[in-house]
Amino acid sequence: MGKSKFSLALVLVLLALGACGKKESSATGAVATEASGKAIEFVTTQDSKPLVIDAALFDTPAAKEFLATGKNPYIGNAEAIAKGKKVFQLYSCTQCHGPEAKGQVGPGLIGPTFKYPKDATNKGMFETIWHGTNGGMGAKGVGLMDPTDPKNGITPDELLKVIAWIRSMGSVTGNE
Repeated sequence: MGKSKFSLALVLVLLALGACGKKESSATGAVATEASGKAIEFVTTQDSKPLVIDAALFDTPAAKEFLATGKNPYIGNAEAIAKGKKVFQLYSCTQCHGPEAKGQVGPGLIGPTFKYPKDATNKGMFETIWHGTNGGMGAKGVGLMDPTDPKNGITPDELLKVIAWIRSMGSVTGNE
């Protein structure tokens, strides 16, 4: 299984390098865009190693804004929150985190106390959901959730909406 994870990581790096107008920073694994400057740097929740996500997946204005700033523009947006709730239910997140994301078998997600302190920020919660945890939650990001199907999983835009819904349930916005 370690070999398949390495292969998947290699494919993701190659995709990031091959994306039109994009380049990878070899020191950190961050994706940079020529037109808008350097993007935020993602790290895994498991071991804080660089997490390369193809910048081409950030294909909506909100996702591009998040990639540039780490701020979730969907926070407080009722339409995005409603869509985020549906995606949360669609991917069976309720089975572990409960119907209101307050925890069940898995930890509560609404804060202000988080199992993974980095989840107090939208960037941190994005990384945790996208790439998974050591605590039993598998990766949910597109291409990672099911490595045999590169289109299966949550897109960055959908994930930002899920995070907006989670934030609407508590007092932490993650954009602080």
